[in-house]
Amino acid sequence: MSTALKLGDIAARFGLELHGDGSRLIEGVATLAHAGPGQLGFLANPRYRGQLASTRAGAVVIAAGDLDAAASGTGLLVATNPYVAFARIAGLFEQHAPATPGIHASAVVAASAKVAASASIGPHCVIEANSVVGDGVELGAHSHVGPDCVIGADCRLAARVTLVRRVRLGRRVLVHSGAVLGADGFGLAFDGDHWIKVPQLGGVRIGDDCEIGANTTIDRGALEDTELDIDVRLDNQIQIAHNVFIGAHTAIAGCAAVAGSTRIGRYCLIGGGAGLIGHLTIADRATITAMSLGTHSIRESGAYPSGTPIQESRLWRRNAARFKHLDDLARHVADQNKGTPHE
Repeated sequence: MSTALKLGDIAARFGLELHGDGSRLIEGVATLAHAGPGQLGFLANPRYRGQLASTRAGAVVIAAGDLDAAASGTGLLVATNPYVAFARIAGLFEQHAPATPGIHASAVVAASAKVAASASIGPHCVIEANSVVGDGVELGAHSHVGPDCVIGADCRLAARVTLVRRVRLGRRVLVHSGAVLGADGFGLAFDGDHWIKVPQLGGVRIGDDCEIGANTTIDRGALEDTELDIDVRLDNQIQIAHNVFIGAHTAIAGCAAVAGSTRIGRYCLIGGGAGLIGHLTIADRATITAMSLGTHSIRESGAYPSGTPIQESRLWRRNAARFKHLDDLARHVADQNKGTPHE
């Protein structure tokens, strides 16, 4: 069943400035291009400002500076940060039926495990020895909780999530399908002509309010724990190696990889497909752009890109060929400068 909310009630709930009819009913959210009369849109990117005049949205969340561009008759909610306001409003329309407490008949729970009465354990879940499942936790079908794990209150694990061993989740952690937390870190010692596996004796600690995307993997530490501080957000298909530390409020986009023992600061942003080699330190509020390769520590906040942007094929081939001669060119310029008198 859809939820209909009065525009005036939405404005009051989130402290937004209302322009227009507060009794207008809003039944959902959409983009400016596709919203209908019963939906709310938003303008956060100036490149879409031209759509304000033609949108069919019943209401739009905008900044004060865009009021003059809105179509007459459109309800307006003025926000300091329209995207944040839109995200909060959209949460009112998210449909997530609360799970029924209890343990499904097909689930397997070890005798030494502790499961709160208010937790919901779905079909074919497994909870192994000495693990603890807290109040209000939801375990989706076929999820597997290995030995010595702790799942804090109000966590939600989607279907087929695996906590291998010694994984501790704080409160309100959301883990999407296919994620694997606590598998062996990639620890190997080379002994002459063969590899010896290094036991991974640590665990994984996830702070409150973190989100871990589908098919993301977080390896447990070799000796100490791999750790995510509070409110860390990981996209899908990310690899976090053993003994990595990720500071509070950092967000990492899909297909990124962080090698072992790297420490990432607070409020960092790491773009999709980026890679960080091991044993680096990344400063608070650093932004690493998509497809970048981090090979050295970053000591100051700021934006750090690397890599070559996409180009037309013939131009890329010419530049790639010239790249091979950069060292010769640098030496030539240096030799030329030696003979140039300085003013």
